[in-house]
Amino acid sequence: MSGGARTGIWIAVASAEHVRRGRAGGFMQVCHGKAAPLRRIRPGDRIVYYSPTDRFGAADGLKSFTAIGRVLPGEPYQFDMGGGFIPFRRDVSWWPAEEAPIQPLLDRLELTAGVRNWGYPFRFGLLPICPGGFDLIARTMRAAIQVDMREELAA
Repeated sequence: MSGGARTGIWIAVASAEHVRRGRAGGFMQVCHGKAAPLRRIRPGDRIVYYSPTDRFGAADGLKSFTAIGRVLPGEPYQFDMGGGFIPFRRDVSWWPAEEAPIQPLLDRLELTAGVRNWGYPFRFGLLPICPGGFDLIARTMRAAIQVDMREELAA
């Protein structure tokens, strides 16, 4: 989806506590720090995070969109978090936004509309989403999208 001049639009999946750490540090990680998924993403691509839980490993049922932004220039890089964990990251410009539950959007998102097991695709950790879905999520999150992004979404 991000080949050529086309901007990719992605949903990444992580617990909200991990997403909040990334927002504070201006980065993203997916799939437990694997490099391959991050190599699918290009600078300028748009990212929205879906968090099935608030805390990693918990069964708290958060099921919300928790961050939205745009990938910055640069390649995936490793970062030593200590304890032998050195995940891959990409830098992201996160936009001011509110966390928003997915439930009210399930029948309106192309990815989930009419799908009984709507959560299954999210298990892959990173998946493409259509521009209309991204726009719907951004509006629901009341994201402060840059003006050029709004114009691109309207095109």
